[in-house]
This record gives sequence, C-alpha cells and structure tokens, in this order.
Amino acid sequence: MDRILRLHALKALLLALLLAAPALASAQTMSFEEAAAILGASCGKDLDDNCRGVNLDPTRLKDCLLRNQDVVSAQCKADYPRVFSAIQQRAAARAGVFKVCEHDAAKLCGGAEKAEALQCLMSAKRGVSIQCSKTIADAGYR
Repeated sequence: MDRILRLHALKALLLALLLAAPALASAQTMSFEEAAAILGASCGKDLDDNCRGVNLDPTRLKDCLLRNQDVVSAQCKADYPRVFSAIQQRAAARAGVFKVCEHDAAKLCGGAEKAEALQCLMSAKRGVSIQCSKTIADAGYR
C-alpha cells in the first residue's frame, strides 16, 4: 500500500515538474506515465529505503538519490538521470511551444487563443514549420 502511495506521489511530482520547468530546447521526451513507471520500477525500493520523509518535489528527490548514490541500486542510477532529463525536455517543450509556434499560429489560426491555436496547428495539413511541428511533438501533444 505504501508503495502504491509513493507511485501516485511520484506521478504528482512529475506533473509538478512539467508545470514548473523553464522553457529551453526540446529533444526526445517521455510521457509522465512512462517516467513514473520507470522510476517506480527502478527506484521505488531505493526511495523507500533512502528517501523516506523527503518531500517528493523534483529537486529534493534528485538530491536524495544523489546524496545516497553509494547505496542506490545500479538500475536506479542508470535510469533516473535519463528520466529526469526526458521529463525536463518535455516540460521545456510545453513551456516554449507557443513562443516557437507564434508565427505559425498567427499565419494559420488568426487571432485564436493559445488552446485554440494549438488545436488549429495540430490539425493543419500544411503550413506548420518543421520547428513548430517538432516542438508540438516533443511537448507530447501529438
């Protein structure tokens, strides 16, 4: 039961990371469900054993795993940097999608608000720039 609660907390943490990450470059990203599954499978026992009582926000969680890297499992050591990096990239793409796609939205979607402009860009058959299309995909909207 405690492990299930930790997995739910981990999903909430990843969602918070999505909403709080700064807008930077985008690259290959990972869904929050994939990230939670990987972290739960790879690091669940390590988190239970070494990070009990730690507030599960991204910074504290990473700090705890780094601080305890001597006793963290090899699988967790291998997976958590990749997972956090992919999630940060997805969050950055989401934070920057409107800036990257601003010109395309103005050209194709008129004065549509952000949500409507995103829907317009995703449904456009032609005219969306490669960078805008890539950012939309990296953000997980496609």
